[in-house]
Amino acid sequence: MPLRGRCCLVTGAGIRVGRAIALELGARGARVAVHYNASREGADEVVAALRESGAEAELFRADLSDPGAAAALVQDVHGWAPLHALVNSAAIMLRAPVHEVSLEQWDRMFAINLTSAYLATRALLPLLRRRRGSIVYFGSTAVVDGGESAGMAGYAAAKSGVLALMRTVAQEEAEHGVRANAVAPVAVRTAANLATMGSGVRYVEREEVATVVKFLCSPDAARITSQVLVLG
Repeated sequence: MPLRGRCCLVTGAGIRVGRAIALELGARGARVAVHYNASREGADEVVAALRESGAEAELFRADLSDPGAAAALVQDVHGWAPLHALVNSAAIMLRAPVHEVSLEQWDRMFAINLTSAYLATRALLPLLRRRRGSIVYFGSTAVVDGGESAGMAGYAAAKSGVLALMRTVAQEEAEHGVRANAVAPVAVRTAANLATMGSGVRYVEREEVATVVKFLCSPDAARITSQVLVLG
């Protein structure tokens, strides 16, 4: 139980990859702060499943693209448990070529994929410094060397920003003992991805992603920071 007694906050934990991560962290002994914004039903189910398995879990709602809501989340989480890890798994994807992406869609890609990670990081860093904690971000193989980003302009641009943010946080927070890393999977097997990309695409399973995130949140990764772990 490498995470016993440690509190991990997972953003977007009510659906898809976030759900798998929350369940994996709970199975490894963590106290799981389950964050959601719109998907309350799915988040409730995750909390119920965690508690049924014997893990400690609590539900937290916040629009992490809103600085005030992110700041309020700090007080809510701090009142529940000392924070050891932040997993920025909230994300959305839009598949469309550049000339078809509206400004509204572009802004939404950045708000959910990048701005939310930035605001959550900025707000929660004081808590993470106290525990010399870990932050996990989500990049994409579309934005690493040799990646294919055609048809994903807004998503790829936002994920490039996420990786830049991760590296900056890793450098700035090293003196405080806070680690920052990113996971960059190829397409994750979800119903939405299967519907849009079909079955002939190379996928990674949600549980495989969750296992890597669990490692990065654990003491076993205490010397790992500023790294992008590509899952393919």
